[in-house]
Amino acid sequence: MKSSIVESIKSLPPLSKTIIDINRVYADEEAGVGDLAKVIERDPMIVANLLKSANSALYGFGKEITSVAQAVSLFGMSMTRSIALGNSIRKLLNVDMQPYGVTSEKFAEISTMQAILIRKWYSKIDEQKADELYLAAFLQETGKILIASDVLQEDEGTSFYSEVEYSTNLAEVEKAYVGVTSSEVAAKVFEHWGFDIKFVEMIRYADTPSNAPDEIKEYATALNIVKTVIPVNNPFSDQAINFGIRRAKDAGYDENKLQEAISDMIENMEASS
Repeated sequence: MKSSIVESIKSLPPLSKTIIDINRVYADEEAGVGDLAKVIERDPMIVANLLKSANSALYGFGKEITSVAQAVSLFGMSMTRSIALGNSIRKLLNVDMQPYGVTSEKFAEISTMQAILIRKWYSKIDEQKADELYLAAFLQETGKILIASDVLQEDEGTSFYSEVEYSTNLAEVEKAYVGVTSSEVAAKVFEHWGFDIKFVEMIRYADTPSNAPDEIKEYATALNIVKTVIPVNNPFSDQAINFGIRRAKDAGYDENKLQEAISDMIENMEASS
């Protein structure tokens, strides 16, 4: 890993007190949605992002959500935590995604879509694993933020984007420019912030699931399939969907379950446009 990226990770600010409190409440088996709502209500930025997400067509709640308690109740503890962490972490990292050809808003939307897809898909397979994968899918592209920053500092933004624009393997482009993939960078970021080792490892191998330890391989494979279907440079393109479904089939999944989740998401997005 380039020393400049290592130094960027070392210099990252700590997570906010609100995020630490959210993680504490989430880990407390005695706590409920009301306790989580009270913590979130202290942070206006997290409140705004949570309500924006709750009213997004991507989630398809079908009614206006106006309170934190209502949003937390609908999302549940796991999804609420993921949304709060994802938005707060992107803000901490000061997103400039120009080398990937997307705005910070579009990047956030794609991260959300990856999380929703893995939730819809894996809920048909294993509800507990779906919960674990949701946060990882929401945050697995975080490394792209630091790679984009490094590429811009090296004045390589234009050449990087020219390769990203039509690439079907963003990890290869990233490796050519900075020596590592965004999954490896993201894993280092979450190590720095003290995240659970299982969470760190499933992200670390999301670009190379075949190299993952046996206990992590399923999680890394699922994350890889979702980022294949919804790549940052071409989300939900016919080619990306076909690649993703083929990978799911090769990995031994019932590809029909993935196809159903994809179709459901696309229908929701088309209905809202």
